[in-house]
Amino acid sequence: MANREIKLKLENITKYYEVKKKNVLVVDDISFEVYKNEFLVILGPGLCGKTVLLNIIAGIEELSSGSVFLDGEKIHGTHKSISMVFQKIGLLPWKTVMGNTEIGPKFSGVSVKIRRKTAQKFIEMVGLKGFEDAYPHQLSGGMKQRVGIARAYTNNPDILILDEPFGQLDAQTRYSMQEEIIRIWEMEKKTIIFVTNNIEEALYLGERIILFGKCPAKVKEIYDIQMERPRNIMDTEFLKLRKKISNNMDIDLGV
Repeated sequence: MANREIKLKLENITKYYEVKKKNVLVVDDISFEVYKNEFLVILGPGLCGKTVLLNIIAGIEELSSGSVFLDGEKIHGTHKSISMVFQKIGLLPWKTVMGNTEIGPKFSGVSVKIRRKTAQKFIEMVGLKGFEDAYPHQLSGGMKQRVGIARAYTNNPDILILDEPFGQLDAQTRYSMQEEIIRIWEMEKKTIIFVTNNIEEALYLGERIILFGKCPAKVKEIYDIQMERPRNIMDTEFLKLRKKISNNMDIDLGV
């Protein structure tokens, strides 16, 4: 991947929180690059600082030191080219699937006709055609997460960040959503940063895997995944890589 175009670059990202008048290190001098149209997976144990790092990239939290570059330009705060899908599904319960999906362009002043045309495209892309008028309480967990993904794409981001988006789903729905997110990525070719604490999920999805150790978050290893798609979790190469990564983790995850 040495010749690929760099989309996002993190340089020496460090984050402290002040707890009882003491500085607690949560993100420890992290540097890495994300390539254009890449499906990058960040893998690490719970409470290791993964979400804090994502929040810094998305501009939700300020960093203590370091820099974030998008297309070679240093950025601060939120950026219209970066959208985030959270583990906790944050749909507005009083709005329909269409209403939730079109909300970003609506706040940006896009006309009703254009924003609904765009929203309809992504509602259909995530397999929810026919549910445009449904409310969140009428949807399953997997369907709600599909709305969240459609909403993020409707904002037309260059980079889509997904923070353990399938963590609260049952196993069967989770496998289905993994297939869906790959299908959507292959269609749209957006740059994706996907966070998980599950080794199999990381190997099934990622072109590269960045392994974090326990808190404070720090890059422990970067794996370039060359397996062809669709991937089979029972293939010899898959199992070999799974063991290799598992042996390098601070704690056993995704087992």
